[in-house]
Amino acid sequence: MRVSRINEHSVQLTRWPLLFPVNVCLISETDGLTLIDTAVGGSQKGILQAAAEMNAPISRILLTHAHGDHVGALDDLREALPNAEILMTARTARFLTGDRSLDPDEDHGKLPGSFTARKTRPDRLIAPGDRIGSLEVVTSPGHSPDHVAFLDTRDRTLFAGDAFQTRAGVAVSGTMRPLFPFPAMATWDKDVALASARQLLQLNPTTLAVGHGRFLHDPIAAMTAAIAEVERRVGVRMRNAS
Repeated sequence: MRVSRINEHSVQLTRWPLLFPVNVCLISETDGLTLIDTAVGGSQKGILQAAAEMNAPISRILLTHAHGDHVGALDDLREALPNAEILMTARTARFLTGDRSLDPDEDHGKLPGSFTARKTRPDRLIAPGDRIGSLEVVTSPGHSPDHVAFLDTRDRTLFAGDAFQTRAGVAVSGTMRPLFPFPAMATWDKDVALASARQLLQLNPTTLAVGHGRFLHDPIAAMTAAIAEVERRVGVRMRNAS
């Protein structure tokens, strides 16, 4: 895995299965490291090696959502790190059991994306507004119904999962980038994703770290432009429909 230093508190780890870059992040806390997402299956070796090089244990694992490229190595890491606390939302936990049903207020058809059942169950459920060490849980559905992001309250680094991508250009989830179309293809509700992107922008992050693509310092202008691109397309769609 490629290791890239984000700032004094966090690093990004990138794996490239079949030219498909997948990121996870390790965040330093006083009691060890917090891992955000687990990447695709087989990624545990690189994650554990990176943690060893940081000379700190992985104390907890957080999940942004239940797509397979974010939870693929979860069971292997659970086995390798039996004392690490596993945290996720109740909705993510439900998806990991294999239950892909939508809630009554989510009438948006079949779920896209590679939701992958896993044996691992959460040690603790989290919800928007919770604090886990230095990280605040932020609701950000749209790419998937269960999607959350995490804001480091020390330096305002936003770990946005797939709410944005930076690979092939900064984009809101659901915006097609022909050179890297996969996040858009796996997006559940583009309108909800746009609303979440606007809310994440209001957090005024100093750095944007995502599931696919390089992290971005001073991301406000790029996030604003990505949101404006979607808003223009929505406007065109509405005018064409009228």
